Amino acid sequence: MLRDLHELTGRGTMIFRGERHHERPMSENTVSAALRAMGFSNDEATAHGFRATARTMLHERLGFSPDVIEAQLAHSVRDSLGRAYNRTEFIKQRREMLQRWADYLDELRSGATAAGASGTDPGRDRSALRGTLERHDNADRPLASHPVRAI
Repeated sequence: MLRDLHELTGRGTMIFRGERHHERPMSENTVSAALRAMGFSNDEATAHGFRATARTMLHERLGFSPDVIEAQLAHSVRDSLGRAYNRTEFIKQRREMLQRWADYLDELRSGATAAGASGTDPGRDRSALRGTLERHDNADRPLASHPVRAI
């Protein structure tokens, strides 16, 4: 699949590279502009909101360790010594997590119940996913209530 993307993205090191600076990742502003072009307002969806939602669902629904999730999101190690001594990358666990996340999203899209992937009811999870999006604003701060379009 990644090789198929070469036609669109070139053969650089980034899958989602910056439009002007190909050695940098796509900016949050680019993702936000795409969301606006799809008809979502700033109050409905933000680029960072996807990260917050994924982090919540990976831990609460799929049971992955916060340390593995944070490593994937490129957050610093929650350790008193920080990166100076703890350089754990969790490569094997991250690979498994990303595959399970992809399977989980496929489940949600299809509405099928696959006991092996998430072990939960996809309809319930879609509601939880919408609820997670509803509880955060643009700065990823919790909100009391917020209208969000169904996904």
